[in-house]
Amino acid sequence: MTPVELSRTVLRAVRRAVDEGELRVSVPERVVVTAPGPGGCGDYATNIALQLARPAGQPPLRVAEILRLHLAGVDGVADVVVTGPGFLNISLGGTAPAALVEEILRRGTRYGYADGPSADFAPLYCPREVRAVVVMDTVARILRSQGALVRTRCEAALEPQWADLLGVRVDGHGTQGMQGAQDSPDPPHYVVRPVPAPVDPLPLGRDAARWALLHPAAHDRPRITDDHLVQRESNPLFRVRYAHARTRALGRNAADLGFDAEPGDVRHDVIALLADHPRVLARAAAHRTPDRLARHLVTVADAVLPLLPAVLPRGAEKPSATHRARLALAEAAGTVLAGGLSLLGIDAPEHL
Repeated sequence: MTPVELSRTVLRAVRRAVDEGELRVSVPERVVVTAPGPGGCGDYATNIALQLARPAGQPPLRVAEILRLHLAGVDGVADVVVTGPGFLNISLGGTAPAALVEEILRRGTRYGYADGPSADFAPLYCPREVRAVVVMDTVARILRSQGALVRTRCEAALEPQWADLLGVRVDGHGTQGMQGAQDSPDPPHYVVRPVPAPVDPLPLGRDAARWALLHPAAHDRPRITDDHLVQRESNPLFRVRYAHARTRALGRNAADLGFDAEPGDVRHDVIALLADHPRVLARAAAHRTPDRLARHLVTVADAVLPLLPAVLPRGAEKPSATHRARLALAEAAGTVLAGGLSLLGIDAPEHL
């Protein structure tokens, strides 16, 4: 069961509880499942019981217990435990990692994207400052990945170098025609106004400059230094791109050894992070925070790197189902890294 399928399963449990009169609430449009937090257990967790408790007029623990009974025994769900004030912690059957990897490899770099267009209209506006323009450009990319209709506007025409070297674009400039007036049915523009860059980032080149501007939170002052160019572990951008390149190299090496990736029941810490990727994209879109995605990619890279030395057989060892499953998991992680970097407007080289 994939995270998307599990979300739908929990939503069906809510509907059953409402249909049977156990809960009197409006059924939400979607349920978010994430990796369990501190004190949690299992493969995934959701706070849906806490969200429904107040409108249902019942304690969160009571709501959680009602939903737990509806989830217990569902195909693909091995166990459901209630922790804390009412979190549902869900353990899946043994095929969950394989199903997740299959979904990622099937969807490719669009894993985590919305299934179709949404009704959201997201007009964005920024001052004529290089970091603001890059952040707005990236927020627009992430919003579009979630199906939103996005229009971007800068207060004045862009510097030609920003478009040429940083790959940014806007749909218009100036304040004329902006929505948000009291008599306008359209939503107001969301103003993207991060702490400005202290110096010109263009000498870093496109990839390092965009990373330097996007990785810090909007309220943090970005560091525009040559540290973003060094190829060593102290550079988060290097770790992300290196992890991606390593996963692609493993696929080429495996082909030379005569075996392919095949998703299987292999357990590793990176699985929960890959499963969380759609939620990270959704939250980054909702809060206009591309730094969430950048930090998530660093976490995925740091988690997958220790797995990579165990992917290929050693010496006279023959490729086994475990090697194929590890290779599939590594390729899935590389796919998530590539997709995330693409949304940030950064290249993901296969050779590094």
